[in-house]
Amino acid sequence: MTSRGSTSARAALAAAAVLAASVGAHAAVTVTDDTGATVTLTAPAARVISLAPHATELIYAAGGGAKLVGAVAYSDYPPQAKDVPRVGDNRSLDLERIAALRPDLIVVWRHGNAQQQIDRLRDLGIPLFFSEPRRLDDVATDLTRLGALLGTQAAAQPAADAYRRDIAQLRAQYATHPAVDVFYQVWDQPLMTINGSQMISDVIALCGGRNVFAALQPLAPTVSTEAVLAANPEAIVTASQGATAPDRPLPGLDRWRAWPTLTAVARGNLFAIDGDLLSRPAPRIAQGAALLCKDLEIARGRRPEGGAR
Repeated sequence: MTSRGSTSARAALAAAAVLAASVGAHAAVTVTDDTGATVTLTAPAARVISLAPHATELIYAAGGGAKLVGAVAYSDYPPQAKDVPRVGDNRSLDLERIAALRPDLIVVWRHGNAQQQIDRLRDLGIPLFFSEPRRLDDVATDLTRLGALLGTQAAAQPAADAYRRDIAQLRAQYATHPAVDVFYQVWDQPLMTINGSQMISDVIALCGGRNVFAALQPLAPTVSTEAVLAANPEAIVTASQGATAPDRPLPGLDRWRAWPTLTAVARGNLFAIDGDLLSRPAPRIAQGAALLCKDLEIARGRRPEGGAR
């Protein structure tokens, strides 16, 4: 081959490489969301709207915060999320504003957004990714899927790996600890709890706890005071905004002091944890899990001599 021919060949190869890189950068992206539906984008999303606070946290953790053009009320973490334009709240979305923001991806929370509004979102023809983590491991899965949709795998994968390590460490630490019967109080009027399909129940199990109402339906069933007294939990836990200090208040839990023979009351095992760390299925739930595990360990330490329940 002549020198001129060699130069031409190299130029052709270089051009092909540039073209391949360009095509790769704009290649279609396909993932499966938490409902089992296939989500396909012609290119990584550049303008994203989040319709749940936990989804906002996931997007930032996956490295897509700069692509977030809209979010719902209470999307307050990380702090810069407070500056993202609002498009309504979980119950009432501003569909006109959503359309005007021209998103190429909307992250939806099926159990938090009204079905009628979801149907109207579908009518807009904008791809929807449903984020509905049910188990602790699902948080890492959502991070990697969002990273693929956003083209931010370089940030999403390390975040998912770090989260998995945190959960694995807690799981190993408490795997052999004696079980603690737990009543998780979502609300006090009416009295509501969670069943075994809710992620907080998975957190309880991670810490060596046992959700006394795991078998109930639906996801957040209403229970009676009598049912709680009959279950006689060793610990009662609730979520409260900002309840992370050692002297944290016990909103909604003081009612149980009317039954001093209830095991949780008799041993002082009434615990409140910051709801943002426990109720949102996002990476910070690992922090909430660590707090809950510590509380259940306190409950174990308050057992009568011999460690019996």
